[in-house]
Amino acid sequence: MNLYFDNAATSYPKPEEVHAAVQRYGLECGASAGRGAYRQARQAGDIIAIARARLARLFNAPDPERVIFTLNCTDALNLAIKGLVRPGGHVVYTAMEHNSVLRPLRKLVEAGAITTTRVPADHEGRIDPRNVILAMRPETCLVAVVHASNVSGTLQPVEEIAPECRRRGIPLLLDAAQSAGHVPIDVTAMGVDLLAAPGHKGLLGPLGTGVLIVRPGLELDTLREGGTGSRSEEDRQPDFWPDRHEAGSHNLPGISGLSAGVDWLLSRGVAALRRREEELMRLVLSELPHLPGVSLYGPTDVARRVGVFSFRIEGMDPLELGRRLDDDFGVKVRSGLHCAPAAHRALGTFPDGTVRASLGHFHEEADVAALLSAVERLTTVCRAGC
Repeated sequence: MNLYFDNAATSYPKPEEVHAAVQRYGLECGASAGRGAYRQARQAGDIIAIARARLARLFNAPDPERVIFTLNCTDALNLAIKGLVRPGGHVVYTAMEHNSVLRPLRKLVEAGAITTTRVPADHEGRIDPRNVILAMRPETCLVAVVHASNVSGTLQPVEEIAPECRRRGIPLLLDAAQSAGHVPIDVTAMGVDLLAAPGHKGLLGPLGTGVLIVRPGLELDTLREGGTGSRSEEDRQPDFWPDRHEAGSHNLPGISGLSAGVDWLLSRGVAALRRREEELMRLVLSELPHLPGVSLYGPTDVARRVGVFSFRIEGMDPLELGRRLDDDFGVKVRSGLHCAPAAHRALGTFPDGTVRASLGHFHEEADVAALLSAVERLTTVCRAGC
């Protein structure tokens, strides 16, 4: 039985193909891409090129060379924000953003480089797109929106925000940390200019992998510079993509595994996986919010959320609840603020936070039933005096 419900932090288990790809790179290749003309170096380059092509196909990105490999989603978001904004610029963001957006913006504000406007969320964690549009100014240089909240699971109406961003020429940055691999994403159809995603969550790759996809025509300053294996006679960073933004040797073991994870998703179809996850979400929603003393945060309509569920039991601290779920029932969840303090303020769960259970691609009905049974038993304990 799979009682790991912390897939919002990192997915587990991974497909066997992912482990095999990592091992195959280590045993059969082991070289760094772009650092030689010998067979293994060329093979390493092929691994990266195939991974770029698969990611471009998954998100319908028009140019694989604008698929940039990063350390993680945080790294991708930092590159997008700091590579794009200019002194005197203005950024619109939402109350549901992760610290990976909040902290880079705060640093820029404290340096006097930019100003920002935070758009509020309702009691379900949903953003009104009209408020995003009203917050735009002539100097607005970026709109940053988390696609799905890592606290409430709420999906934001990106399709209603993107057309106005495009009309005004304001780049739209989508944080797809909780939606990539779980929800079909077409960056071209949606009008997304920059998409940041972790490789190790819904994309099923290893930790230490991430991606930033940038639409053609949009240029970013570099976040770091160094060796690329190209134009080595020059002491300035190459100006062409992807080398411009990929300094140093690549994480080939991680990219090998990520490529296999994306291939696994492509072979099954994210839309089909989404339908399956919706079935499991309905099971959770049919029982969890109705248990005595349980408060569930986020939408009850599966079409408006992903499989990330934050809840509390009246009278039990979230940290204690998380510990009891693990110690007594073997259920692995996360407790606390989940690196999203503004979201918890919007939901009314600050400062104690919540317990978060998040679905993965390998969960079955029996796993969800075990989670619900464990929570129900703890509500009984609480009613008896926890």
